[in-house]
Amino acid sequence: MHAKPSTTVQNVATQITFTRGDYVLYRDPALFWAGRPGHTYVCRVVRAERNTDGHWYTLDPVTGGGRVYAARGDYMRLLPPADAMRDIDTAPLSAEGAAQEMTPAATAWLTQHHATANRRPELPAQRH
Repeated sequence: MHAKPSTTVQNVATQITFTRGDYVLYRDPALFWAGRPGHTYVCRVVRAERNTDGHWYTLDPVTGGGRVYAARGDYMRLLPPADAMRDIDTAPLSAEGAAQEMTPAATAWLTQHHATANRRPELPAQRH
């Protein structure tokens, strides 16, 4: 006589579809399960397609390297723009030394935005 399990295991992962241009974290399952390094990296979705087996994606690693074909969404996680911009959105601009805590890209964006926002709009030259 075999004991029945008291709980049923359910798949709790939600199916997410990705679109062209999305940035994702991709985990190469073959490298991961083999215990090899370099199995997880950031990619940009360059093609999304659906067939009878589900969704398949073509990815370009942002740091270079070979294109990834037929990537399954199960091994991808969306990298939302809000996460990439969090240091700018939450920067303590009133604190002393706040600029040193921010990434160079965030500092450059804020400097450019500040210069544009505080400049008077130029009027077109008048015609006589």
